[in-house]
Amino acid sequence: MLPKILVVDDTVANLVAMRRLLTHSGAEIIEARSGNEALALCLDHQFALILLDVNMPDMDGFEVAALLGEAEQLRETPIIFVTAAYADDLNRLKGYRSGAVDYIAKPINDVILQSKVRVFLELYAVRAKLLQTLTELAERNQQLTREVAERELAEATVRHQASHDILTGLPNRMLFRDRLQVAIQRAHRHHGRFALAFIDIDGFKGVNDEHGHPVGDALLQEISARLSAHLRGNDTVARLGGDEFALVLEDIDDPQQALQLSQKLCTALGEPYTLRGDGAPVEVRVSASIGIAPYLPDDRPDADERLIQAADRGMYAAKRSGKNRCMLATG
Repeated sequence: MLPKILVVDDTVANLVAMRRLLTHSGAEIIEARSGNEALALCLDHQFALILLDVNMPDMDGFEVAALLGEAEQLRETPIIFVTAAYADDLNRLKGYRSGAVDYIAKPINDVILQSKVRVFLELYAVRAKLLQTLTELAERNQQLTREVAERELAEATVRHQASHDILTGLPNRMLFRDRLQVAIQRAHRHHGRFALAFIDIDGFKGVNDEHGHPVGDALLQEISARLSAHLRGNDTVARLGGDEFALVLEDIDDPQQALQLSQKLCTALGEPYTLRGDGAPVEVRVSASIGIAPYLPDDRPDADERLIQAADRGMYAAKRSGKNRCMLATG
């Protein structure tokens, strides 16, 4: 697209002469015969240069230049005043203050006019190329920002999937072991207390067999939600696999406190569930057997295996004792 030059003069002969001189400038020439017409054209076109006659009726060139300078999108457009009063320093100063970048005296010297026009067209081309480059860089930066954000989201998703159960969204066995290690190290360092609990869902296999796996999956999700809702913010509930869950109960000063909390969980998990699988909603009931292993003051920093084995023994003791109950592990 050719750059555009606006020629503003109230005399038709001057416009004709200017068009003839600029025929081979490499620009599209647009003409205006008044200041108001020039202002209107500037709103519809982007000009590389404005050749503005100073002496015009109604609105002279100084007023037009001043108004153009007030518009943010127009103030960068270079204006060359065309005037017979070029030698008048006061008029020249007034023109510069109005926004002119140069003057051309009348009668016009075609060599001077063409030379100055060529310079401003070259500057316009360089500026246009720079703006295009900046625009492309901005677009590329936005694209890179989006790509980085997408990659970070993908990496976060992969990390989450690697450490969380897909069905319930709870921490999986790997993350559970990490949380347990952290709890042990914190308790050992600060002489604190916590408890580990293992949960096995009584009657889960019967729900699966009677109603199918979709209902079984929905049951596991509801169980996970109830466990999360009844635990404190700093506790950890993890799904170890199947219908087995593990709890890391933080800041437990007394084993009885862990037992009371586990009994509340037993009560909550024993409430009926209304579940939807592939068909109509069904109501099911299950219960929970929970084994609890408190962290002991004389436990070593590598006490995780002792705690896991103790909680597992407590859970199986609860199942052997009739299920739907909580047992503190011994030893």
